[in-house]
Amino acid sequence: MKRILIADSVSDKCITELESKGFKVDYQTDLSPAKLKQTIKNYNALIVRSATKVTSEIIAAMDNIEVIGRAGTGVDNIDIESASRRGILVLNTPGGNTVSAAEHTMAMILAMCRNIPMANSSLAAGKWERKSFKGTELQDKTLGLIGLGKIGREVAKRAQAFGMRVVAYDPIVSTEIAEKIKVLLEPLEKLFSHSDIISVHVPLNDKTRHLISKQTLSGCKKGVKIVNCARGGIVNENDLLDALASGKVSSAALDVFETEPPEADNKLLNHPAVVCTPHLGAATEEAQEKVAVQIAKQIADYFLNDIISGAVNAPSLQKEISLSLKPYLKLSEVIGIFHSQIMEGHLNTIEITSWGNELQSVTELLTASFLKGLLSKQRSEKVNLINAQLLAKEDGIIVNQIKSNKSRAYNNLISVSVKCDDDIKTIEGTIVGKNEIRIISMNNFQVDFNPIGNLIIYYNEDKPGVLANFSSVLAEEKINIAGLSLGRIEEGKEALTVIKIDSTLNDDIINRLKSIEGINSIFTVII
Repeated sequence: MKRILIADSVSDKCITELESKGFKVDYQTDLSPAKLKQTIKNYNALIVRSATKVTSEIIAAMDNIEVIGRAGTGVDNIDIESASRRGILVLNTPGGNTVSAAEHTMAMILAMCRNIPMANSSLAAGKWERKSFKGTELQDKTLGLIGLGKIGREVAKRAQAFGMRVVAYDPIVSTEIAEKIKVLLEPLEKLFSHSDIISVHVPLNDKTRHLISKQTLSGCKKGVKIVNCARGGIVNENDLLDALASGKVSSAALDVFETEPPEADNKLLNHPAVVCTPHLGAATEEAQEKVAVQIAKQIADYFLNDIISGAVNAPSLQKEISLSLKPYLKLSEVIGIFHSQIMEGHLNTIEITSWGNELQSVTELLTASFLKGLLSKQRSEKVNLINAQLLAKEDGIIVNQIKSNKSRAYNNLISVSVKCDDDIKTIEGTIVGKNEIRIISMNNFQVDFNPIGNLIIYYNEDKPGVLANFSSVLAEEKINIAGLSLGRIEEGKEALTVIKIDSTLNDDIINRLKSIEGINSIFTVII
């Protein structure tokens, strides 16, 4: 009989589920690190939430532990590297709070549109101000969803039940997937101009920080309503205040803030047109119960049926990878991160080619690594080697894997083509020297550079002076050049230039560079 220790507070249904499958379960939530280290020797599985820190020292004492389960999405409190090294499977419960987050979003939309918090406060103060709180119906309004992942799709379903028209922007989700849920995909600018209510459901990263800002709000309808139950920082709070003052934004609903908890003097907290809650998106009894039952079922499936789901580190355990091939997994992920920052348009198809006999044995892992790099910038949920291909499939992305042992200049080479609308971009890379990642081709332009760091990539007319003018602007802006690679296919035609710099560029500098005569297009990449 397998023994399972639950070291953090979880729903009783977790215990019931496991005991019904024949497991011996002990529930001890008051163990000190020293006591846990001593006790853990007697168990085959450990379940935690966020309170217990599963350190390398505790993992070193896990003589019989086969799996660590986290009843939640994060695993920051678990030393993943140490667990992997010991051959311990680490599981979490992605998606357990999807419905709770979607329902909270709808609750915020309704509260905002019908002025419920303000009316409640007024009535509690002894007033009867019916005319002051005239609301807005949802029926026949257009809801714009920025991000159509799991939570966005659940919000769409609920909004449609209210008679709303739902449009969405998500460069990863296919038209076919959107059509199935009766959502119209639109370019971001069009979504801003069409929507009566805009709700964001994306992760916070360099691309989404201050996505809702003075600039983007300027393209919205007058009186637009803004909802953010995703991550603080996606909405520029100062710009939102200005837009509320001008009437561009009629009201807003915020569950998250740039600083949490927000400062007491944050003017949004007491604004008469803003509904605020303290990051309650996943704070329901049902969500906590779901993750408890989910982790119990995952652990039972692992022990009884040899089924792995919700794994954080399984690829390194399921397949033996030689030391010489491991750098190619990193290369594939880096190419994915690179592609995620130069994609233009809506993603349709990915073609991954592994050149060389050695790489053919790990094509699946190379694909998962690439998708992990690509999707990590697009999805709000954690993307790893286990769920990357599943997420891509859910989003309707077509991924073609090609194996080839034809002769090339390099024994092992990874080539990835990404098609977005009518645009196709291809990046090829390999490993040289002491496991150094190199990009050796972009769209048939032969180049040679290490992609780690801050990069500027631009296509230009192949004529004298372009590089000199480009470098002059960087020098004037005190941007130091750390590396340079040039490529062209035919003299006098278009050329490709890749410059590695020591710092990032702001929008003003990028605009200066774009205005240089002879520059056709420019991208910035940070890896």
